Amino acid sequence: MPINYINRNELQNTLAQLEQALYNHVQWHNFIIRTLICRLPGNKQDTKTSAHKECLFGQWYYNDTPKKLQDHPGFAAIGEAHKHMHQLTANLLLTVAAGNLIDIHDYDRFANALEQLRLEIFSLKHELELSLYTHDPLTGAINRADMLPVLRELHEMVKRDSQVCGISMMDLDHFKKINDEFGHPAGDKVLVSLVRYITENLRPYDKLFRYGGEEFLFCLQQTTLETCSERIEELRRGIKELPFDIGRSEPIHITVSFGVTMLEPDLTIEQCIERADKALFEAKNKGRDVVKIWDSSM
Repeated sequence: MPINYINRNELQNTLAQLEQALYNHVQWHNFIIRTLICRLPGNKQDTKTSAHKECLFGQWYYNDTPKKLQDHPGFAAIGEAHKHMHQLTANLLLTVAAGNLIDIHDYDRFANALEQLRLEIFSLKHELELSLYTHDPLTGAINRADMLPVLRELHEMVKRDSQVCGISMMDLDHFKKINDEFGHPAGDKVLVSLVRYITENLRPYDKLFRYGGEEFLFCLQQTTLETCSERIEELRRGIKELPFDIGRSEPIHITVSFGVTMLEPDLTIEQCIERADKALFEAKNKGRDVVKIWDSSM
């Protein structure tokens, strides 16, 4: 699961937990190295088959992490590297306990496993930090400031004919009325719930950007114009049926409008976005709550 599915508070808490878990791991690592070099009695817990679950890092990993993070591939990679490292550690400790010298190849495998785990942890930490600073603090969608670099990278792939990308501009219909009638905190709740619904119904590699206010831009990778419009239409219908809890006795319902086009290899990104915006304008003029595909008459 992509990191941007985790909200800002969860990201901050997870980063703090990861920092503490990493500190615990470094302390454990220092103890193991000291035990091996000085040939001291080791901790029997470190030779158990369940050692990877009982160390302080393992206790955090298997018991205290958010469910959303557990579904992330990088998190799974950490678990595999951590378990493998403990298996190699147990072999070294048992060798020392038996009064035997450690084979250099066994020690190299242990050292390599430590390094692999360190790289996996820091890779996830970097991704968490990047997500924290490049995503909108309210909704979790990618910031507009970080939109163009992402789109430029995808556009280069389009120009090389390695993929096709559909883009869509979305706007909430009559959003000002929600703010005026129920207050801005209610409007914020609507935006947060809306983005959560959208991200749960997009593919992991699709992109959602907060373009400004209640406007959002989608980029659906490996998607033809027809497929893109079909997926956007599914979102439109789903959002229309979705109840939004704004803290009142009854939930409210909203509608959204979409303009759809493609990332074209012979146009700039800005020109492609302008096409999506023109299609959205057409959707608004046609009564809202509709998906419009850009054409040359717009």
